[in-house]
Amino acid sequence: MRNYTLHLPDGALRGDARAFDDAVIVPDGFSWAAFAFSVLWFLYHRLWLAALIVLALLAGLVLGGRLLGLSPFAGAAIAFLGSLLIGLEASSLRRWTYARNGRPARDAVVAGSCDEAEAKAVTRWLDPSSAPRTTVAPTAVRRFDDSVIGLFPLSEGHR
Repeated sequence: MRNYTLHLPDGALRGDARAFDDAVIVPDGFSWAAFAFSVLWFLYHRLWLAALIVLALLAGLVLGGRLLGLSPFAGAAIAFLGSLLIGLEASSLRRWTYARNGRPARDAVVAGSCDEAEAKAVTRWLDPSSAPRTTVAPTAVRRFDDSVIGLFPLSEGHR
């Protein structure tokens, strides 16, 4: 089971079916396609700034390896680790780009596939009674107590 985030335009209201037409569902976790195709994956998803950053990162790795005189094996290992990092962070960069462009994450679902996640997200979005309930803790007035540092109170000898 994977986590999926639902990204909708800023002004979208729960229960509005037309707002869901512009929805994007982003899976969380490692992306094999981003690992294998890196910059092309970002361009395919229209993540221009992220593609530019990844391209600069990869070019910097290659240039740095050449300037340091690394062996071809070390260069390949660094390129592999760079691609691994891209595969791990691709979904986060995608969510960041959507949030920056006015499509923040509005909901998260756990599902076995993207189709199941979409079905769950549609159901939760269109049915207001199935909206996630959040509880807000009442604000309490805290008084400053200098006798406690972290979790442990100061002993009498250390005051």
